[in-house]
Amino acid sequence: MEPRLSFSGSAVASQAIRHLGAASKAVFDSTSVPKATQDMVLLRASQINGCGFCTDMHTKDAVAAGESAQRLHLVAVWREASVFTDAERAALELTEQGTRIADASRGVTDEAWADAAKHYDDEQLTALVSLIAVINTYNRMNVITRQPAGDYRPGQFA
Repeated sequence: MEPRLSFSGSAVASQAIRHLGAASKAVFDSTSVPKATQDMVLLRASQINGCGFCTDMHTKDAVAAGESAQRLHLVAVWREASVFTDAERAALELTEQGTRIADASRGVTDEAWADAAKHYDDEQLTALVSLIAVINTYNRMNVITRQPAGDYRPGQFA
């Protein structure tokens, strides 16, 4: 598959990606949300959005960080899997509802929010919401422009 656009030669894309990267870094560096939970959130949103590039990247980064293959394989069916904590499940539900916002007339349900709030404080919830928003932006950029998957190397954009 050939991408529709190359982000590497575009001043606009470079600027946008730099700002998105800064937003991501601000969340990653300032939150106590476990890295494994963040990885699952990034991966699940990318799966839902059909972003091969981000699914490839976040799977490989999670493996490099020590995540098990079993848990990564089960993210897509997390409701039926016994390998996730209640806190991870709450984050994954928030991710799904926040990513599928157009599918629900009222966005994220009060129940999903309350469940997440049982496991995460306001700062952590802010981090999760920000992470969900940023990954959805990256996903959309990559899906719209058909960025290919498979060649990412862990830590490539660090």
